[in-house]
Amino acid sequence: MNRRELVLLGSTGSIGTQCLDIVAKYPERIKVAALAAGGGNLQLLAEQAQAHRPREIAIYSGNKAELEKLLHEKGVVAKVSVGPEAVVAVASMLDENGIVLNGINGGVGLLPTLAALESGATLALANKESLVVGAPLVKKACVRPGQIIPVDSEHSAIAQCLLSGRHGKGLTVPEITGDTEVAHLVLTASGGPFRGKTRADLQNITAQQALQHPTWSMGPVVTINSSTLMNKGLELIEAHVLFDIAPKDIQAVIHPQSIVHSMVTFKDGATIAQASPPSMHLPIALSLSWPHRWDDIEPACVWDQPTAWTFEPVDNETFPALDLARHSVATSDTHPTVMNAANEVCVDSFLREKLPYLAIVDTVAEIVDAHEGLVNPTLDEILSVQDWAVTAATERVSKL
Repeated sequence: MNRRELVLLGSTGSIGTQCLDIVAKYPERIKVAALAAGGGNLQLLAEQAQAHRPREIAIYSGNKAELEKLLHEKGVVAKVSVGPEAVVAVASMLDENGIVLNGINGGVGLLPTLAALESGATLALANKESLVVGAPLVKKACVRPGQIIPVDSEHSAIAQCLLSGRHGKGLTVPEITGDTEVAHLVLTASGGPFRGKTRADLQNITAQQALQHPTWSMGPVVTINSSTLMNKGLELIEAHVLFDIAPKDIQAVIHPQSIVHSMVTFKDGATIAQASPPSMHLPIALSLSWPHRWDDIEPACVWDQPTAWTFEPVDNETFPALDLARHSVATSDTHPTVMNAANEVCVDSFLREKLPYLAIVDTVAEIVDAHEGLVNPTLDEILSVQDWAVTAATERVSKL
């Protein structure tokens, strides 16, 4: 197997650090060409550079001189650049033989996603917001079928399950035929820390309580989104775009054990599930090796002792984010853009104790309803819509 170059975006985040665990295990297969990070943890970034020796490093914002000093102290020689445009530049530096893993959190991941696709590199996509915010642009930026490999555990699971039948649609398949044997997709959700609660139970929830996820270790924004089920709403839109399956044919189900990561039901009535203990190492590794598998990424499920997996329907009255996502994607190309941008503002406000927990999704819904919507938007229009949603949500939060 040839050694491939990797550009890792969001290297100091949860996905990025776990990706580097895999790279360290298989240095003969993956070489880090560039690291990009937000700039909030320069010490960790310098340590990563020391371990993996990239030739370029980019930070979204921060002190270039401080980073260069840290790198010099660690004997690292690399080109350092700062700014959003610097991250986009490293995202575009490889060709069709390389891999760009986009582990950036939030809507700011869209431009690097577009740059990576236009370069011809394989895009290992963990930044679901790229597809939520700019689906029409992402589709246009792809230069070949199957250029995107999903990293989210649910979408990685679906991609694996789809190999059990015929599916020639979407952004992940190597040949577009338009044919499919898929009846529907099933996205599993852990239910987060508040599974089984009512809206009345959630009146006075604190950030500390919402950050206590029962099965996954994730960053704060994703963890809050998981608790509100907004993460599952974003993932529903992501699945719709990635696999070209209508939202009405994508079902979400609560699975507290987080062992079955998603399922595909085919037209003959068979349902194929992907099961493994809850860890992101497996889908990350698979995004680097696809369609092959590397040895000993994670321990498998054990079958020599009693175990039980349970599934239950989503309580959409207590957790309306899934219904909001369905409404958004059905209304216009830019309603999902507004939903995502407003949610980022509201989650940040909740974490800073400026917004009550239940007001997160309620406020997002108000901003979504106020948006008129655009069809087939340009990049400038999408960025303008994002700015509008951020301003509208910020103003709304300030009045609460």
